[in-house]
Amino acid sequence: MAAVKKFPKAPTHPERVCWGCNLYCPAKDMRCGNGSDRTQHPAELFGDDWDQWGLDADEALAASAPAPEVPPKP
Repeated sequence: MAAVKKFPKAPTHPERVCWGCNLYCPAKDMRCGNGSDRTQHPAELFGDDWDQWGLDADEALAASAPAPEVPPKP
């Protein structure tokens, strides 16, 4: 069984690598035949908080936000 490479969340120079497959080829030497252009890292496309996005992002945001204060009944 082969070990799976860990996907970096914030690489130092994402523009130097093609992120299209698990080979992570240098942008100037793509071996996978993924096309003539490299696949960009999600941080390049969506910003540094790309890993916070997802189907349950609203739930996670609601869970981390403080609950609104309810005024006492008179």
